[in-house]
Parts: sequence; structure tokens; C-alpha cells
Amino acid sequence: MDEPNPSNAGSDAPAEDVKKTEDAGSAGKGRSILIVEDEKPLSHALKLKLSHEGYEVTVAGDGEEGVNLALEKQFDLILIDIIMPKMDGFMLLNKLREAGNKTTIIVLSNLGQKEDIEKAKQLGAVEYMVKSNTPISRIVTAVNAFLQ
Repeated sequence: MDEPNPSNAGSDAPAEDVKKTEDAGSAGKGRSILIVEDEKPLSHALKLKLSHEGYEVTVAGDGEEGVNLALEKQFDLILIDIIMPKMDGFMLLNKLREAGNKTTIIVLSNLGQKEDIEKAKQLGAVEYMVKSNTPISRIVTAVNAFLQ
């Protein structure tokens, strides 16, 4: 007689189906992400997708809240918008670097000019994605790649 499998106890799902569900969230296991984004539908969608990948996700609705959270807690990656209330993304990047924060940062913005991209990268962003041209699945793929 087979030993009971605790991973599917109380479930009618075959063991392999349970395993697939567990694997879906294993990419980000134990990793934390801060999303600094004032567009609530986008921040909500990103939080759902990244949480599904297994990441612990915190959302800040403006730059000031974002810099405070980033300096209070250590995150593995920060997603930052540029145009936000209270403090823009460039100022946020600058404050984090002045404080010695070395967290991996990806910028998500609707500003796509070469100067903006160069400025963000000079301030320490490892990637710059134009929101209107980038599906959420591509953002998740980039996050997974940077946190491997």
C-alpha cells in the first residue's frame, strides 16, 4: 500500500498536478520586491503576477513612500516608475544611491526618450522598460532573470 503523500493530503488532485502548482511559485521563493508605482491598476496587476511567482511584494503609491520603505527594509529588487507624486523616480534613485542602497532596480516608465533612459541607468537602474511597450509577462521575466 502506498504511503500517504502530505503534499496532496485532502486533495483529489494527482501528485503531479500539485507539483506543477508548487513550481509556479518557486521562482521568487524567499525574495522580496518593492513596487513604487502610482498607477493602481498596474501596481495591482504586477503584485498579483509577482506574488504568483512566489515573491513577497510590497507596493508604494508614490516616490516618498517608496524611498522610506526601501531604506527601512532590505528588498531584493525594486520596480520604480519615473513620473509620480511627492518624489519622482530619478530623485528616488538618487536618494537610494546616496544612502548606499545597492538593491537591483528596474525602471518602468512611459518616458521613453534616450536621455531619460541614460539618466536612469547612470543613477543605477539595471533595466529600463517603457510601460506602454512592455507586457507584464516581460516584466516578470526580467525580474526572474535578475533574481536568479
